[in-house]
Amino acid sequence: MKLGLNRLARRTALCAAIGALSAGVAGNAAAAEKPIKIGVVTFLSGSAAGTFGIPARNGAELIADQINAGTTPAPYGTKGFGGTPIELKIIDEAGGSTKAVTEYRNLVNQQGVDMVVGYISSGDCLAVAPVAEELKKLTVLFDCGTPRIFEDNSYHYVFRTGAMGTMDNVSAALYLKARGIKVNSYAGINQNYAYGQDNWADFKASMAQLYPKAKIATTQFPKLGAGQYGAEISALLSSQANVVMSSFWGGDTDALILQGSARGLFKKSKVILTAGETAVQKLGSQIPDGTIIGARGPFDMLAPESEMNTWFRKAFEDRYSIPPSYPAYKITQAILGVKTAYEKAMAANNGKTPTQDQIIAAFEHLTWTGPGGEVTLGLGKGHQAVQGTAVGTVKHENGKLKVVDIVRFPADKVTPPDGVKSTEWINNGFKK
Repeated sequence: MKLGLNRLARRTALCAAIGALSAGVAGNAAAAEKPIKIGVVTFLSGSAAGTFGIPARNGAELIADQINAGTTPAPYGTKGFGGTPIELKIIDEAGGSTKAVTEYRNLVNQQGVDMVVGYISSGDCLAVAPVAEELKKLTVLFDCGTPRIFEDNSYHYVFRTGAMGTMDNVSAALYLKARGIKVNSYAGINQNYAYGQDNWADFKASMAQLYPKAKIATTQFPKLGAGQYGAEISALLSSQANVVMSSFWGGDTDALILQGSARGLFKKSKVILTAGETAVQKLGSQIPDGTIIGARGPFDMLAPESEMNTWFRKAFEDRYSIPPSYPAYKITQAILGVKTAYEKAMAANNGKTPTQDQIIAAFEHLTWTGPGGEVTLGLGKGHQAVQGTAVGTVKHENGKLKVVDIVRFPADKVTPPDGVKSTEWINNGFKK
């Protein structure tokens, strides 16, 4: 009788163990099926939506679908992030920095996202970054250009996978020099907030190094999104500057091109649009010959030839019937960077799902390749991307817009060393 009870006890224990093991396996399978939720923030309304926000959203949706299907070229051909699918929660960035912070808190606290990828406006990035630290949530800034993010602060949870705006302005000045363009005087028209002010400061400092005898003819700082620039264009025309530099973006870029070209600004001055690439698809032949444009990096028509770039452009055009502009490139670059960091952390964790801190550790100082080429998190203690760039000139041939006279600049020629502020580096003669 006693033996029978022992056997029954052992059998009961065995069944319980098998049940627990089965439950554990089922739990792991369920966990594997649970997607990684990524909050994506981009402009879905307002003047920045058409040329910036919607292309970025389209790029995010395309690369997410390709990653989940495992159809992205090597080395990104594995499905999802380490086998786990990703799910995007896309929200509108429009509304200003106070709203951006509120929406960010909602993504983290109410929507329960695992990470956030977003932000085009420098003002929004500056507002959100400290909140990401407060809430301890991995946050990847994919576009905003102000160098203040990591030059004025140190972050653990925040990364930026696109190069800062310093690169745009240094390369614009270097391009003038490389093309032998004579400059006796120059002017600027930039939006009156962090991004516009930082861009003008860097361009002005670069010109002081490369064209020390050139004079500043006039400086214009209209309100972000003003839309009408009659008074500013009059001031630029009256200044008779050889060169006019603008870091306008979104609808402001389009408005400046249309209003300025109608009044002859682009004929009287060599105009540099450091973020001008986004206007190409919309305005095309309306962009005057000789306009110098950048793409905030080596993107779109300024991207180097590569298998990844060829694949990305075809996949994007097949899906949306238009070529990808640089916001689509930059958000794709960001998501591929996160995938690389996640899978690196997973490998270091013996194939198990990595923690957020493990992903962050793997992300720091990471190098990976996107459609625009190689990217390295080389500044901001391994949290800020550095990347080469390119600048070119618009030319119309047989009714088609081309970008010619492209000059490429490696990252070390347009980026300060880690720990040195952009303005200090420029003022010191770009010394490393």
